[in-house]
Parts: sequence; C-alpha cells; structure tokens
Amino acid sequence: MYGIALDLGTSGFRAQLIDLKTRKVIKTAMTMRHPLPGGNVIDHLNFALEIGGDVANNIILDAVRKIIETLDVEPSCIRKIVVCGNPIQLSLFQNSEIRDLAFAGKNMQRRLGVENVDRSARIFPANELFKGVLDLPNCEITVPPAIAHEIGADALAMMIETNFLNQKDVSIVTDYGTNAEMAIKVGDRIITGSAAAGPAIEGQGISCGMIASPGAISDVNPEGEYWRLTVLDEKMEGKKGHLVNPVTGEILEKGEIKAVGITGTGVIAAIAIAMETGLMEQPPKLPNGKLILGDFIEITGEDISEAGKAIGAIRAAQLTLLLEAGVSFEELENVYMSGASGTYVDCRKARRIGSCPDFSNKVVQFGNTSIALARELLLDESRLDEVIALAGNIKADHLMMATSETFKNIYTCELSYWTEGMSMKLYKKFMKMYKYPPFPEPIENTVMEKRASRDIEETGNVPVEIVEDVGITLEVPVEGCLHCKRCNEECPENALMTVEKEGRPFVSCSTQDCLGTSCRRCVRACPVNAIDFKDIAALSINGFQRDCVKGGIY
Repeated sequence: MYGIALDLGTSGFRAQLIDLKTRKVIKTAMTMRHPLPGGNVIDHLNFALEIGGDVANNIILDAVRKIIETLDVEPSCIRKIVVCGNPIQLSLFQNSEIRDLAFAGKNMQRRLGVENVDRSARIFPANELFKGVLDLPNCEITVPPAIAHEIGADALAMMIETNFLNQKDVSIVTDYGTNAEMAIKVGDRIITGSAAAGPAIEGQGISCGMIASPGAISDVNPEGEYWRLTVLDEKMEGKKGHLVNPVTGEILEKGEIKAVGITGTGVIAAIAIAMETGLMEQPPKLPNGKLILGDFIEITGEDISEAGKAIGAIRAAQLTLLLEAGVSFEELENVYMSGASGTYVDCRKARRIGSCPDFSNKVVQFGNTSIALARELLLDESRLDEVIALAGNIKADHLMMATSETFKNIYTCELSYWTEGMSMKLYKKFMKMYKYPPFPEPIENTVMEKRASRDIEETGNVPVEIVEDVGITLEVPVEGCLHCKRCNEECPENALMTVEKEGRPFVSCSTQDCLGTSCRRCVRACPVNAIDFKDIAALSINGFQRDCVKGGIY
C-alpha cells in the first residue's frame, strides 16, 4: 500500500511516493513549472476566472496525473494522497470557489454570494475529483484546513514545522517562493501576509533561470578574484562546480558537476558577491552588462532588476509586518526561513541584500515545510485532528499588502533601488520622510542554524524524477499577423510559436512556459496589435474540451 504527499507550489509541484507499511520514501518527483500560465498566484487566479475554473482544474489534474505516472506505481495500490498548498492552488485543485480569493472587499464578496467560503479540512474519495483523468479506486484525498480564506495549509505548515508558534520573543517566519507567505508573532498575536514576489525568487523569469533541481547553480562563493559555483546533483545536494571568471566566463578549474542553469538562490548569491567584491557598485549595473557563469549561463542587468523586484517585495512585506505589529525593528529576535529558496540560499548573502532581515539575533533555515506536513499527515492520521484544532485556535490577523500604504511606500523605494539605481542613502531619506524608523545596524554575531541540507530532506534511493511536460497548448488566432516573429523573439521563456491552420494564422502558446499577466511582452511587441488573447481556440486535454471566447485572460 502506498501514499502520496503532494505539494502544490506556485512555481511547480513536488510529490513523494511513500510505502505506508515501511514508512519509507520510495521516490520523489517534481515539475519544473506550474502547468497554468503565470509566475504568481494572481496570474493563476486570473486564468481560472477568465477561462473557467473547470479548465484550470483539468489542467492541474492532468499535471498531477503525469506526476503519479512518473512515480511508477499501480494506481489501485495508492491508498492516500495528502495535498498542501496555498488557498488558491488548493481551490483550483479541488475546482472549488475562488472568487472570494480574487476580491478582498467584503461588500464585493457579499454581492457575489461568496462570503465565508468553507475551507476546513476535507477527506474525500480520489475518484470524485479525478473522474475521467485517472482511476484511483482505493484512494482518498486529504486536504488540510486553512486558518482563514487567505491563510492556507502551506502557511500553517511553515508555522507548525518550525518552532515559530512556541516563541515568546518577536519572530518572523517566511516561506520563500513566488508567493512568499510570512507571519510575525508578537506575544500571542500572529499577523500573516504574503508578498507576490514573482517567479525570479525561484529562478524563473531569469534569462538562464530554473527552479531548484538537478544541474542548477544554487550558490556562488569567491575564491580570490574568481567565483566557485555550487551545483545541485541528482539527489538535490550541492556539489562543487566550476571555478569561473564572472566577467569573462573563463573556466579556471572544472568541478564535479556542470551547471545547466541557475536557481533563485544562485542569483541572490551572485548579487551579494558582486556587491561585496565591488563588481556591482549599484544595482542593476554590471561590468559589461552581465555576469558569465558558464556556457549560456549569464546574469544580465535585466535579471538583476527582476530579482530585485522579488527581493524588494519580500523585504517591504517583512518591514511592513514589523511596523503594523507595532514593534521596533530592534525587537526582532528570530527569523525562520523555509521553502526551496529558504533552504538553499546562504542566509549571510540573503541578509546582505535584504531578503532576510540583517538585524535579528537568530536565523534558522528549514526545508520544504509544505510537503513535510503532507508527509506527516499521510503517516499519522491523528495528526490531522491536531492540525484542525491548531487552525481553530490560532487567532491570526491577515494583512493585505495590496491595500497597505506602508507596503506601497517601502516597495516604491525598493523598486527605485533595484531597477532605477537609487542609492541606499536616498532610500533611507525616504524612510525618514515617511516617518518610519531608521534601519538598525546589521548584527554581526547573529546565530545561524541550518536544519536541512536540502528542501526535501528524504527523497528516496533513486534520483529525483523531473516531470518536464505538464502544461497544454493554447492557440490564439492573430488576424493581420505580419509574420515578423517579434512576438517569438520577445518571449523570455520561448513559449510562443506562430502557426497556420486552414489558412489562418495562430499564435501557439505553452501554458507551463508562459509568464501570463506578469509578462505580456508578446502583446506589446506586436506592431499591428494582432495578439490580444480575447479569442482563445479550443482547449483539449484528456478528452475535455471547451471553446474559450471570454475577454482577456491576460
């Protein structure tokens, strides 16, 4: 008998096949992308609202089917699946109400009839959900509860799997990812929030980026005037990579493993080292406009800006939580970092560039807390009762960053610093103008503890399986197309192809590669405005088909 622990992340899915008798992890599989268009939860939500929740749900279920097939287990032998993720991902997975997640205002929710949507724990037959997609005759699905409609199982997991909830001192926990969930604890009060950091924090939207997976550069460190790369192997462990000259790209010494791309933690490390060594005196300017870390692995000034937007969103949200909680920056005692980016990043470098507060007395790094909680619930049914009770007892306030004036002010400074070259000196002047307290001096003797060497600590005895193709293809008619190929050239993810069907021109778009609302470069690049995504051609997946003619998914 087998069970599957499933983490539905914003940038990709991770799953583990577990033998329920031996309690051992047999195999781990992960996707390189999310199957829906977009680099954040808002993009996924927009897609589902415009195209239809049933379409989005079917795409997600098909991706999960491919993952399960990769795990190479007879479906009839699967007894349990436990799924963790944020409320949007879990709602799309279950094909349940999402409009309350799209509209924060209570009046709008009341008009739509979606007030107080029930997101308590659910246990139900798998075939109720997977009908027509995958036959799981003996399996039940468990979905942990949300604390509130904005605070899902993944946020609950990061609080439970760290010792955040037991702290008496001021503490912040952050699950680093494209939608960085975070919470601050002050006494018995917990305030939660999230920063739509975007895909760069996990290596997407970066010219040579990739999520944490085999072959990804996860760290860089200086050796004299050169840089030593750290590259993830098939077991997701960091190994010694090449020694390179980051200005010329020359390889001075070959390492144990060759890099094929760079993940978000590698980008953070490169930024930190470039700043410390003087290669980058002020973001986003680089020597010769780029850093060269290997064959076709280059970090450009545009990449620095993209990463900076993510770093800035996280720092602005963390500072906002502190200010809204009414505590001084100096009172922050503990910082907990979870998720793949929180695991693999060198927290000293994260502190250097601001994605982790540099004024706390202690920093503790954990792994993927979402899949860890899913695994625990899979192996011990009584734990679900504990989680339900805990969710009911946590009295959490949720801070919407989108409506926070404090977040808006600080993030404006962050954007100016990372994308426009504004100096930190001027940044601090703006903070004073807004009447916010000054940044404390960095604490040099901070206690730093790393409790996980990789984001998924136990992956089984075989290499992690990468599930490459998890999306579908959308076809958009482009009447008046000049065949100039500018849309193809402008797409940062090579998601587009121009094709002809029955004499009509179409743009063919891969959902797993498309960056959705956060990009739209293809639309802007078209000289005759032929691409507007208002008339998407038929979608076909597992026999499920729907003509989508609604206005504007992007």
